[in-house]
Amino acid sequence: MSGPRTGASRVRRPGRRPRLPAWTATLTWKSAVFITVMCCVLAALLGVLVHTAVTRQTVGHAREKALARLETATAAYETGGALPPRSGLDPPGLPASLRALAVEDGKRGTTVADRLGRPTMWAAAPADGRALATQVDYSQSARTINGLDGAILGSSLLAIGATLLVGAFAVTRVTRRLHQTAQVARRIGAGDLDARVNDPRTADPSRRPDEVAIVAGALDTMASALQRKLVAEQRFTADVAHELRTPLTGLSAAAELLPPGRPSELVQDRVRAMRALTEDLLEISRLDARTEHVDLDVHELAPLAERVVRASGGGTEVMVVRDGPPVRVETDRRRLERVLGNLIGNAHRHGRPPVVLTVDGPVVTVRDHGGGFPDYLIADGPQRFRTEGDTKGHGLGLTIAVGQAEVMGAELVLENAPDGGALARLTLPEYVRLDDGDEDPPRSPAGTRGPDSTPGRGD
Repeated sequence: MSGPRTGASRVRRPGRRPRLPAWTATLTWKSAVFITVMCCVLAALLGVLVHTAVTRQTVGHAREKALARLETATAAYETGGALPPRSGLDPPGLPASLRALAVEDGKRGTTVADRLGRPTMWAAAPADGRALATQVDYSQSARTINGLDGAILGSSLLAIGATLLVGAFAVTRVTRRLHQTAQVARRIGAGDLDARVNDPRTADPSRRPDEVAIVAGALDTMASALQRKLVAEQRFTADVAHELRTPLTGLSAAAELLPPGRPSELVQDRVRAMRALTEDLLEISRLDARTEHVDLDVHELAPLAERVVRASGGGTEVMVVRDGPPVRVETDRRRLERVLGNLIGNAHRHGRPPVVLTVDGPVVTVRDHGGGFPDYLIADGPQRFRTEGDTKGHGLGLTIAVGQAEVMGAELVLENAPDGGALARLTLPEYVRLDDGDEDPPRSPAGTRGPDSTPGRGD
């Protein structure tokens, strides 16, 4: 049994900092806060300066008036005449500090103090051991200063509001142009190489471009250069593949004339591989050019998938989850067969048996029990002419499958199964017929991944 612990220290875990709303990170919000703070600081500084100057001037006038009246009272007191109104010796209400200054220090002085609830300017001077004092009404001066303070506060708030509105309008125009530039950049990243900002400041040479226009012009220039480069590469690939067709056809015919034997088989095998590669390159060039057109029709998914498995040469298990009537999909049959054939061939080429094709509703999955997809393919998607290990292939099979799935409006996701093996999931738009005979439009999957965003593997 362990006894109580003594001298234990309590560890304080640092608390999580509260996260600010997302809109506080915008340039408009930051600019508004900056403008408001600067206007407040400027208004406070100007208000203090104006208040100090006017107060000093107002107090100076009241002091001069009180001292002038004190001079008159002093002259009357010395000649024995009657003191002027609101003057006297040690009058009631005289501040003690001013009386002590006149009686004890023998000096003249002035001060502002309340008398009967009204601000009063007092002036006092020594007179035979007593204080000769006079008073001037300071209410009007005090109201003037208070009115000035109110006017300064009101004008400052009005100026801050007007400046904030004008500044927000100016900043919003800039941020709107920045958002437009960012939107065009995202469209270019998604594959729309025809997208351009076309900022009016860059199109008109007579207008000096600002920083946003410079960024927009640079983005348009980059997009144009990128488009020209990609179009040239696509045209080169298509031209090379097209030109290879004729010599490959002749080479294939010549290979058929070779005498039977191992050399003839090797030549014919390589010719078939080159012809397949040429057809793949032509197909990829058409996908890159986005010139493909789908031929949609309604098909039962399970028989179509079984037919693709039989055409692939066997060795693939087929599982159909039968729940209700047969599932029908609206798709391009030729492209769907191409996608499923590439997935099955990739599973046999790079994975290990058993290879299982499962049809569950409008979803078709192809799974092997090999080592799974490489990490770089899951992160970056299928890469052309890159394969793993010593397997044959050119790394084009999954690229074509991803492209064809995108063209026909399907969603192809490639991932690793939790218990091992590579898993390809193809979700197709389901065709639904309502009970009253009306046809419901096909339901598209949640999203479609393109060649640059769908993880893949191998050939």
